[in-house]
Amino acid sequence: MTLNTPEISVTILGSGTCVPSLKRSSCSVLIKIKNEALLFDSGAGTMRRLLEANTEIYDISFVFYSHFHPDHTGEFVPFIFSNKYPDGTRRQIPITVVAGKGFSAFYNKLKMVYGDWIELAPCLLNIVVLDNTKYDSLRFNHFKVESVPVMHSDESIAYRITTPGGKSVVYSGDTDFSDNLVSLSKNADLLICESALPDNLKVKGHLTPSLAGKIAANARVNQLVLTHFYPECDDVDLEKECRKTYSGPLIIAEDLINIEL
Repeated sequence: MTLNTPEISVTILGSGTCVPSLKRSSCSVLIKIKNEALLFDSGAGTMRRLLEANTEIYDISFVFYSHFHPDHTGEFVPFIFSNKYPDGTRRQIPITVVAGKGFSAFYNKLKMVYGDWIELAPCLLNIVVLDNTKYDSLRFNHFKVESVPVMHSDESIAYRITTPGGKSVVYSGDTDFSDNLVSLSKNADLLICESALPDNLKVKGHLTPSLAGKIAANARVNQLVLTHFYPECDDVDLEKECRKTYSGPLIIAEDLINIEL
């Protein structure tokens, strides 16, 4: 008997925020497509969660950053530094880091602090800067990536990954309600969407369960994952709030939950 191999495997590495938690690491998602391992954001706890997901840092070939806040980039420096051990010989495949405008300056300022501790050989580190003022896209061997600006910080972008077979995953990053995110998510197989606070604690620049549900419903996504929870979310029924606007398949994220498409 032949088993069907999923086109995409998605693991939520961190479903939390900047608030320390034994239950939830900061923001990070692992997506595997064929032999490619893609990391979306790398907040505190990411590298430990990668090991728990049976993935080494040396397996990662792409890192995508939604924006530069510490709960999304906090382990960028440790990640690069760790890849230098021992003498950079364990990493056999290059890392491509993809982010919005300003990332090169962000990285250069980090190097002013850490110097060559966070530099890899030019053949092992490639930085790609996307246009965070409009729609942008790139093609790689096993997937296409599309991005749009979203409503959080100046550099904030959301990503859509699509395989040659047509499977698609959207990662919102941090955002307020965004028509761009609706457009990017149209008919996606999976939308991984931030839902930072309950409906009654809405703040500018972040979504709530019902607003995330509205985006998913308007985009007609096949499945919605809510993630990026502040502790206040532990005291409410997130599914009930999301069901005000969205009736499709729904997952409330936990660290290390895996979804296959």
